[in-house]
Amino acid sequence: MTAREQETGDQPEEPVVVRDRRKVDPETGELRTQATETDLAHEATAGGDDLAGPSGVATSTGDAEQVSDLERQLAERTADLQRIQAEYANYRKRVDRDREAVIASAKASLMGELLPLLDDIERAESHGDLTGAFKAVADKLISTLQQAGLEPFGEEGEPFDPSVHEAVQHTTSSDVDGPTVTAVLRRGYRMGDRVVRSAMVAVTDSDSATPDVPGDVTVDGETGQPNQEVGTSSGEQEQQN
Repeated sequence: MTAREQETGDQPEEPVVVRDRRKVDPETGELRTQATETDLAHEATAGGDDLAGPSGVATSTGDAEQVSDLERQLAERTADLQRIQAEYANYRKRVDRDREAVIASAKASLMGELLPLLDDIERAESHGDLTGAFKAVADKLISTLQQAGLEPFGEEGEPFDPSVHEAVQHTTSSDVDGPTVTAVLRRGYRMGDRVVRSAMVAVTDSDSATPDVPGDVTVDGETGQPNQEVGTSSGEQEQQN
């Protein structure tokens, strides 16, 4: 330290370092790629030294907490999205099922309005009146309804099923083992699993079957109504006597 520095108390001046950061050497005209990379490496090392220490540790801990919070939020949003997708899929299925039910009901209602016309066509065919242009139109109508899903049912000899048959006549015979359709008075129709109209049939039961009526009731052969003189109670008989 010089005498002047001791008198004034000034600190010794640091030497000034001048770095030539020009990428082109003014003497040779070539690029200073190696020198530039060296300078950048020194600057990166200096910056790393500045971040080192307690402050750098605190910054890393804060970043870890932030990343953990972001991962938690991402998991929550993913779960919400999956739940919404499942609810939407169930909603779509329910809407499609309801739409199909409405369409099937509307088609069945329309078919029910056309059934009397099919009955007239069937009666005309049985009497031999279904000929010419009328027969062509009838065949086309029946074919169109069948393509739409309308199916007739009810044949003689098939077992009686109360869910699809409407019994209007009942007789007994030893030729059958159980309730059997012996005559179809009006044909039934269905669309898929839906019964549009039950078949009106006559049912014949076995002789061994027990009648499902109280007492002994006979039927008048002329009117088809129960005979009131048979099966009267004992009180009514006493009053008549």
